[in-house]
Order: sequence, then structure tokens, then C-alpha cells
Amino acid sequence: MLNRLLRTYLRPYKRELAAVLVLQLIGTIASLYLPSLNADIIDHGIATGDTGYILRSGGWMLTVTVVQILCSIGAVYFGARCAMSLGRDLRAAVFHQVGKFSAREVNTFGAPSLITRSTNDVQQVQLIVVLICTMLVAAPIMCVGGIVMALREDVGLSWLLLVCVPVLAIAIGLIVVRTVPLFRVMQERIDQVNRVLREQLTGVRVVRAFVREPSETKRFAVANADLTDTVLRVGRLQALLFPVLMLILNVSSVAVLWFGAARVDAAQMQIGALTAFLNYLLQILMSVMMASFIATMIPRAAVCAERIKEVLDTEPSVRPPLTPVRDPGWRGELEFRAVEFRYPGAAEPVLHNVSFHARAGQTTAIIGSTGAGKTTLLTLIPRLVDVTEGSVLVDGTDVRELEPDTLWNRIGLVPQRPYLFTGTVASNLRYGNPEATDEELWQALEVAQAKDFVADMPGGLAAPITQGGTNVSGGQRQRLSIARALVRKPEIYLFDDSFSALDLTTDARLRAALRPHTRQAAVLVVAQRVSTILDADQIIVLDNGSIVGRGTHTELLADCPTYREIVQSQLTPEQAA
Repeated sequence: MLNRLLRTYLRPYKRELAAVLVLQLIGTIASLYLPSLNADIIDHGIATGDTGYILRSGGWMLTVTVVQILCSIGAVYFGARCAMSLGRDLRAAVFHQVGKFSAREVNTFGAPSLITRSTNDVQQVQLIVVLICTMLVAAPIMCVGGIVMALREDVGLSWLLLVCVPVLAIAIGLIVVRTVPLFRVMQERIDQVNRVLREQLTGVRVVRAFVREPSETKRFAVANADLTDTVLRVGRLQALLFPVLMLILNVSSVAVLWFGAARVDAAQMQIGALTAFLNYLLQILMSVMMASFIATMIPRAAVCAERIKEVLDTEPSVRPPLTPVRDPGWRGELEFRAVEFRYPGAAEPVLHNVSFHARAGQTTAIIGSTGAGKTTLLTLIPRLVDVTEGSVLVDGTDVRELEPDTLWNRIGLVPQRPYLFTGTVASNLRYGNPEATDEELWQALEVAQAKDFVADMPGGLAAPITQGGTNVSGGQRQRLSIARALVRKPEIYLFDDSFSALDLTTDARLRAALRPHTRQAAVLVVAQRVSTILDADQIIVLDNGSIVGRGTHTELLADCPTYREIVQSQLTPEQAA
């Protein structure tokens, strides 16, 4: 999976990778040439007392060293460019792919896991590319070149290579094999820590209100301890790696000096050649060490690449049409035809045989008990999820045949949980229409009954909003979300229990102010409070995913027992009348 990912996303950077390969080749050849020059200085300069030869060869060594340094710097530069570009492209690809996901895919992965995959997992893949470009490319060149140069110096000691290199490779392999499964567990434990921490930060008010700090601290401690335990196990194995490598390296050096000294004493080998052979053996083992270091990192990068690829290869359940309709003649007509929606693997559908018509200029209210399917019904219109049977039509065209951007631009959605983004009041309102003027923003705020409190905020429209709108109250968030939808001026308004945090007086004023501005649009209101929908042109009563009543408030009081029960639980007989 890692190979597939790298082949795909490194393809645009072939020139940089070729530069890395050439520079590493030149730099490694220069590095391999240095021990040979050093041997010549010892055998033909120091042994004979030829100072001129020492100076000439030393100058040549200095030149080769400068070339090696420059090539190493260039290789690191181009390798880092490739790695950073790869990370940027991967993050962008994951971000755009997640942007195509429906609620079903987002819930399947979970927000904490998606965050980890687009940050920590991408960083691990990025790191392995840097290591490959700076170390792994040079390792095989140095290993093969070192063997050739060592044999060139003395064939009699070559049997040491046949012993040292396999022993080193086997030791590394045993450690890496035990490390691989731990890396997968580590990424899952990181997901778990992110999940717990995100829940606690989001629900900090609930935690404090119910005095659950000790239990939440314990829950985080368990997740943190699991991650720590896994990281320590990996760390112990990696900590074992380098002592083993250094032991093999030092024993090999001692063996070369021991057996080489005997050959020098027997006049079968010169001192310079012994020194060069020792250097080449160290270079060979160092190249194996570099490869082994990367070998311990590759399993984690492979796991991360698999997790990234899982996101990129997931097909969204809500797919854009092959031949999208871009202009169905926008009037704001909305129709449900025998709609059914069933979650994957569910025994019963959430909605079944839902049919109704919402016309432009009319307000259609949807009411029912908790779990009746009201919010699910609303999410089918902007295609946050798709129907499993039947169809949802906007101006006579199935929403699955409309171009997604065109559909979304015609809908003003105020979700059940209003969300504001980090920025200002103005930047949040212009989310609905980036070209809106300040005058249009104030007008939308006035209709949403938010003008007074925004005017009192320091800076007015430029007043800061924190992430999620946590620096304003729940009712203020709802009114700002309603104003954001009004700024868009869509053909269809969807209010998903958007008045629940408002007091009855503000609710009534807001609905009265909305009517002139939504006169040409279809308005769907999901509500729990009967007082919010008394004046609706059409009220749809849902019970267990089916329509059990349809009509005005007066008609439903007379004909629909379910609606009558809801009204009686909330209003006095005089209020209901």
C-alpha cells in the first residue's frame, strides 16, 4: 500500500527524485573513494617519507570531500522538497475526499480518526520519504560499492564480509518483525486518545455540571496509558536495535584488525590496505545500519499509508450525477414521493412511504415524537444522505440528478446544532453569500432578531467569534445561523428545530419577521414546540417514520390523535384553540 501511495503522489516530482539519485550516487562514490586515497597516503607517502605525495593526495582528498558535502546538501534539499510536497498533496487529497463524504462515511470513520489520518499519518509517510531520499538511496550504493572496494584492497579478508553482513541483517530482521504489529496498534491508540480528548473538550460543560471530572480523568488516563504502553514496547525494541548494531560493528572491527594484523605480519597485506579495508567494512555495516533504521520506520509508514489509502479509496455513498441538471427552472417546489430511508444493516427503515408536497410561498412544518425521523427527512433534501427508495424532487427534478453545488446554493439550511466558525460575525454571515454587503448583513440580523446583541458586541459585525461560537449563547448561535441562511436568499429554507433555544416572545417575533422574506420560497420547519408551527400552511405529523397526519393545526386537532396528544402535552385547551 505504501508503494502504491508513493508511486501515485511522487509521480509529479520525478525531476527532484532524479536529482536526489544523481547527487547521492556522486556523493557516495566520493565517500567510497576517500579510504582508498587514505591508503595510498599511508603506503606511498607516510611509509616512504614523501611529503610532496602526502600534500598532493591530501589536497585531492579535500576536493573529494567538498564534492561529497555539496552533493549531500543538494540531496537533502531535493529530498525534503519531495517529502514536503508529498505531505501537502496527501493532506489536500484527504481533505477533498472527506469533503465528498456523506454523513454515513464520516460516522463510519469518526472525526478523531479522520483528523489523525490527515495529520499524524501523513507526517509518518512524509518522514519515510525524507529518510528514503537522504539515507536509503545511498545505503545500497555504499553497500555494493564498499564490497567491491574492500575486495579490491584484499580478497583474503573477504570472508569477514560473508559473516558480519548476514549476522547484522538477521539481528535487524528479528527486531523489525516484532515491531510491525505494534505500529498498527499505536495508530489505533492515537485515534482513541484523540476521540476521548475531543469528547471531553466538546462536552466540558456537561462534565463539570455533573461533577464527572474524576471519571473522565480516569477514562483519559486509561486511553493514555494504553498508548504509552504501546509506545514503550516499540521504544524498547528500537532501543535494543542500536546496541546490537554497535556490538556487531565493534566485533567486526576487532576481527578485521586481528586477522588483518596477521596478514600484515606475513607481508600479505600493507598497512594502508588494512586501514582501507577496515573503513570499507565500517561503511558497509553503516549502510546496513541506515537501511535497518529505515526498516524500523517503514512498517509504521506502511500502516499509516494503508489508513490514508482507506480514506482515499472509500467511495462516497452520495455520488454526483454523470449528466447533472444545472437549471431545473428554480421555483422552490419540493416533493417527496414514496420515500424510504434505511441505515445499512438496520432491520427497519427510519422513514417509509413518506409522500408530501411543499410549495413555494408556503410553510410546511414537520412534528413528531423523538426518533420519528424528522431530522433524517430534512437531511435527504440537500443530499447529506440519499434515499434508499423513492425520490426527493426539487422543482420536478430528482435531487440525485441535480448538480450538487447548484442544489446546495438554492438551499438555506439551519441545522439542529448551529455551528459558527472562528472569525467574526460578518465572516460567519457571509458564509451564506460572500458578496453580501454590510447593509444586507444588518437586514438579515434584524429579521433574525440578532441585530441588538450584535450591535452591543465590541466591533459589531467585526466582533470576534470563537470556534463553534462558544463565546455566544445557544439562542444567539441559533439566531446568527438563521441570519446566515437569510443572507443566502435561497429558494428553499430548512429549519431543523432552529427555534428551540429561543423564548416564546423572541420565537414569535422572529417568525413574524421571517414571513415577508420567505414569501417566494418553500419553508420546511422541523419543530418540537407546537407554538412554533401553529400558523404553518401545512403540518406533517410523523410517527415511527410514517406520516400519520397532514393538514393545518385546526384540521389535525380534529382528525389526528397523535397530533392532539402532542398539543395537549404542551398547550392548555385555550392556547390550542
